[in-house]
Amino acid sequence: MTVAVRLRGLEKRFPKVHALRGVDLDIQEGEFFALLGPNGAGKTTLISILAGLTRPTAGSAQVLGHDVVGDYREARRRLGVVPQELVYDPFFTVRETLRFQSGYFGIRHNDAWIDELLANLGLSDKADTYTRQLSGGMKRRVLVAQALVHKPPVIVLDEPTAGVDVELRQSLWTFIRRLNGEGHTIVLTTHYLEEAESLCARVAMLKEGRIIALDSTANLLRAGGERRLSLDLVPPALPASLAARLTGRAGERFILDLPEFADLEGILATLREAGITVRDMSVSQADLEEVFLRFMRDGEGWA
Repeated sequence: MTVAVRLRGLEKRFPKVHALRGVDLDIQEGEFFALLGPNGAGKTTLISILAGLTRPTAGSAQVLGHDVVGDYREARRRLGVVPQELVYDPFFTVRETLRFQSGYFGIRHNDAWIDELLANLGLSDKADTYTRQLSGGMKRRVLVAQALVHKPPVIVLDEPTAGVDVELRQSLWTFIRRLNGEGHTIVLTTHYLEEAESLCARVAMLKEGRIIALDSTANLLRAGGERRLSLDLVPPALPASLAARLTGRAGERFILDLPEFADLEGILATLREAGITVRDMSVSQADLEEVFLRFMRDGEGWA
């Protein structure tokens, strides 16, 4: 399988900050990959290195085999980046902005693809509007269109839904899923961890410039979070043999630790033998936000 993004020993030092500390990472072609971390973890620095906006202090970064320093032009052609900041030229219309962006990559007569981008991002009726007249959410849509205008095989989305409405969020993810299905590699950073959980098959977690967890989303959820059994009991009592499993209680509802689904049958049998009726029951798994917070707190995971 082709490696879309390869980082080896990536370091970045600023005068007062050691932003990246020996990051090694391979993102495979066609992946939908999440890069997560708190503010200051090094995510934006890493993206800036990939985009050629800053140079690493040590190590290397490649996009589809092209080094971002030694072969910058080819690496940049293969990459589309949606930045966090709202950066735009106020004196151009939306369509003019996208035509100019196409020109930067030597692409002419790109209007058919531009029209498709405008339609998929809900910008068709804003095509001839000056960007300075757009709302913040609309400006962010333009940033997404700019990143995609040259049809890059690798797309980096740095907090793409920050401050946008639910409608855009849904339409954007529908479009990005389509692009991923067509073979584009997607790298996502987001503070909306439910987005990462539902969209991304694999996750890397950064803390203080280091990767502290790297695995499939499913494995992180399975190994990094506790499974809980919630029981509403009549009468509201728990047999002594189950007391060691108790992790919490709210009125008649008992919360039990459930490491394995196979344990459920034995718990229910114990309740039946004690003459206790289960009025309501649910099983919950820790979500990615809980797993993320645990790794950030403990400072270690696996990679």
